[in-house]
Amino acid sequence: MEAAICYSMNHSQTHIIIRDIREVTISDIRKLLGSKSIDLLAGCPPCQGFSSVRRLNRKRSARDPRNNLILDYLRFVKALRPKTIMLENVPALQDYYLFKSLVKSLQELGYKIDHGIVNVADYGVPQRRKRLVLVGSLLGPIVIAPSPNLRKTVRDIIGDMESIEKTADPIHKIVAKHKLHIEAMIKMIPHDGGSRTNLPEKHKLECHKKLNVGFNDIYGRLKWDDVSSTITGGCLNPSKGRFLHPEQDRAITAREAALLQTFSKDYRFPTNLSKDKLALLIGNALPPEFSRIQSSNILSHLKKYHG
Repeated sequence: MEAAICYSMNHSQTHIIIRDIREVTISDIRKLLGSKSIDLLAGCPPCQGFSSVRRLNRKRSARDPRNNLILDYLRFVKALRPKTIMLENVPALQDYYLFKSLVKSLQELGYKIDHGIVNVADYGVPQRRKRLVLVGSLLGPIVIAPSPNLRKTVRDIIGDMESIEKTADPIHKIVAKHKLHIEAMIKMIPHDGGSRTNLPEKHKLECHKKLNVGFNDIYGRLKWDDVSSTITGGCLNPSKGRFLHPEQDRAITAREAALLQTFSKDYRFPTNLSKDKLALLIGNALPPEFSRIQSSNILSHLKKYHG
């Protein structure tokens, strides 16, 4: 619901169906389309069952009923026969038997398919984020958009942000608050890429002193002249990843996280959400700049065959 509200705030002309995708019928879609055909059907079945965190770095996916939603994507492709298709997800999906079955089914429907794993950092998105991308076409051979080899850094994107005290942007004011001992710990973490592992032993949290406690990125700072770590659904909480500002003694703000995802500076987000729900909206999105490049590639393909 929150994602639909946010999307409609920025894209008011879009038809949005707020319902479990398994309950959406083909006739529901046909009513919206009328006599129009579909140029592109893009989908991203929820990927939590395939994430490295859920799998605890094992090769097998976690048992999650949402894993089967890939079949609903195929259901729509079979019935609606879009000219082109695109699907993106986490890299681990590539080894899942249902994905392999999907590719075979799409090819049997006549789609020319290309799929592979790419890093959005190679597409002008200032973060490390590997994604599995599949594109297909009924018109002719199609390939995933090649990388423009355009790298942007954290400094490029948030280096000139105004202070959170002076900003008039309510989204830039949304930032994690901490207990005094956590604030003190954050101040001791070296600027520009430091992490909790750099702290003297006596200043480490007790929960972090245990072996195999978790990822070293927890309570880590971003580096100015590098891409950021992956902006996740926990991006506003430094206890969930490398989400501390490179030099200021705070976590990144909601606006900074959104900018690192390549949302525009004026992109609107609901201000009545909890910080955790807002972080999920930002972190779960496919970076808009990456989407733009992929969709532009598909548009060029469509124009090639239809003028």
